[in-house]
Amino acid sequence: MTDVWSERAQLYRESDAHRQGADLDLLVRWAEGESALDVAAGGGHVARRLREAGLTVVTADPSPGMEPDVICRAEDLPFADATFDVVACRIAPHHFDDVGAAIREMARVSRRLVLVVDNLYRGEAVEEAERLRDPTHVQNYSEEEWRELLEQAQLSVEAVELMEAEFELEPWLARAGCEGAEAERVRELLRDSIRGGKLRGMRIALKGRK
Repeated sequence: MTDVWSERAQLYRESDAHRQGADLDLLVRWAEGESALDVAAGGGHVARRLREAGLTVVTADPSPGMEPDVICRAEDLPFADATFDVVACRIAPHHFDDVGAAIREMARVSRRLVLVVDNLYRGEAVEEAERLRDPTHVQNYSEEEWRELLEQAQLSVEAVELMEAEFELEPWLARAGCEGAEAERVRELLRDSIRGGKLRGMRIALKGRK
């Protein structure tokens, strides 16, 4: 998986779907303190925005090609307890092998806040499409499941926001190398969510406090 993500790194740095969005703006508004950890940092968009807001940010990602400060899985963060004021993770948890362990680790290394944004669960047809497009996809989660994950990590769920996300379909397929018959099947599974060449989905943002 790491090699796959290294190959995709530049595409994610340049992706409009990742570089901007109301959910990214929200993470910046929610952030507090002076230091932050960006978990599964990918193209570094959360880190960039938090640095612009004045925080000192460390990036962590399992893929060397993403050029993080620290190469590690979200489930195994190599930091002491309460190292960062805020720990953030955006549009990545659906790839985690053990999302519960990852959230517990994020809570452990945070002094104040854990901020999470991810795609919201929208049914098994969407899950099938996600896995077909990108075999590294594990699972999207519902709001109820997300609240439970944070609470099990001893975090108080202080805020939850749902927001629509819309992005170009074909670049989304291309980033994962999905083409031919597989791409056509993905389009078929998601046909009710495609309008004018754009894919419409939902994201969930959660603010958890220690």
